Amino acid sequence: MIESFLEADIQEADILIVDDMPENLRILMGMLSTCGCRVRPAPSGALALQAAREEPPDLVLLDIQMPGMDGYTVCRALKEDPRLAQVPVIFLSAFTDSASKVRAFEAGGIDYVSKPFSVEEVLARVGTQIRLQRERRERLRSYEKLQELERLRDGLVHMLVHDLRSPLLALNLFLPGLKEEVWEALAPDSRVNFDEALKVVQRLIQMVTAVLDVNKLEAGQMQLARADCDLVALASEVLASLQVMAGARGLVLDAPEPVTVTADRELLFRVFQNLVGNALKFTPAAGEVRVVLRREGRWVRAEVRDQGPGIPKELHEKVFEKFGQVGGAGKRHGLSTGLGLPFCRLAVEAHGGYLGLESAEGEGCCFWMRLPG
Repeated sequence: MIESFLEADIQEADILIVDDMPENLRILMGMLSTCGCRVRPAPSGALALQAAREEPPDLVLLDIQMPGMDGYTVCRALKEDPRLAQVPVIFLSAFTDSASKVRAFEAGGIDYVSKPFSVEEVLARVGTQIRLQRERRERLRSYEKLQELERLRDGLVHMLVHDLRSPLLALNLFLPGLKEEVWEALAPDSRVNFDEALKVVQRLIQMVTAVLDVNKLEAGQMQLARADCDLVALASEVLASLQVMAGARGLVLDAPEPVTVTADRELLFRVFQNLVGNALKFTPAAGEVRVVLRREGRWVRAEVRDQGPGIPKELHEKVFEKFGQVGGAGKRHGLSTGLGLPFCRLAVEAHGGYLGLESAEGEGCCFWMRLPG
């Protein structure tokens, strides 16, 4: 049973054995070599560190009581080296007291085997740690591959969106002129369709702009035009611009005192417009969207509260992910990139602030931001 276990977990593993006793090195080398391991002996802590730095092993078997540099010191030195910090260390020691074991784990050890040890126990513990180490490396490789795929996706999206911007802007420029020329000749249904086409082009331009701006913000390339900004006046303009969209829904601004910040007014206008527009989509026809502005010491807190279905707590961070869509307040409405909330968070963070969400299912949402005053 031991042999079949090792066949899968320990073969070809590179193991560094550190012990100042030649007999212990001989025994450990013999048992591990017969299992297909590559075994490297080191009779001192200094030589062990040199060997590990030249070629990081898969695992270290480390004695504690050695002259010059004891096992605790060796283990701490391994963990302080970024290239070796993830290498598992199993202590092998004649010390059986709890204090010695605690010191071993505090130094960074992953396991502890007391001497005299049994072959089966050492092989089982080594096999377990080698398997876990290989699984960790495989997860890391998968994560790195996923990151590379995400970079490729983002690059492709950026390229496509960048190329779409010019023809969309041209359409937005030419269609109003064409409308004036042909409007009288169009049937009522065609006039409705023409207006809808104009709205779709404008929404597509907004989507393209959002994608490009998110990429700029992520790369730290967005230049902020900072100036004194009256948030009360800004919020009032945002609510006025969305009054038609609101319909019968109430739009309320709760700001008992003037609130001024140093910020890029255009960028903050888009943040408030995104948050209020999102709130309107999920607030019932007779409901209310409330914008609250308060000063909190050197910070300014702004809230956008809706009366929609709310978002479960476990999905709060997902709504801020690029291209993320969730149920409830994350539900798609018409054309959408899934970048509205990620853009808002990045824009607020670019100002040195924070954007978060307070919500529970069935209780509406409160998107809040804190900006330096």
